[in-house]
Amino acid sequence: MYNGIGLTTPRGSGTNGYIQSNKFFVKPKTNRVTDSTKPFEADQGTAGLTTRKPNKEILEHDRKRQIELKLVILEDKLAEQGYTESEIADKLVEARKALEDAQQEKDEEEGEAHQVD
Repeated sequence: MYNGIGLTTPRGSGTNGYIQSNKFFVKPKTNRVTDSTKPFEADQGTAGLTTRKPNKEILEHDRKRQIELKLVILEDKLAEQGYTESEIADKLVEARKALEDAQQEKDEEEGEAHQVD
């Protein structure tokens, strides 16, 4: 045993008892505050990173998920109220169309507000 590490005796362990140091261990740096540490300047620390625009496909998928979530909640409410399956299906089709139309109008309004000539 070396510094409390390893086997007390290698007898019966099937090893020779040799202990290796971990070469990949990175010692943590202490958080010392020194006078040489300066706060970031206005543009310092960004390292050339720019804000990325969100992926349109991901935004579209998320929008569809939100609509489907609302429809599932509506379906549960209608089922609890005792509507038949055909009535529920009809109401869901109407609600889906209304939600998609409302979302398209919202997207068009945002598009007009964000256009730059």
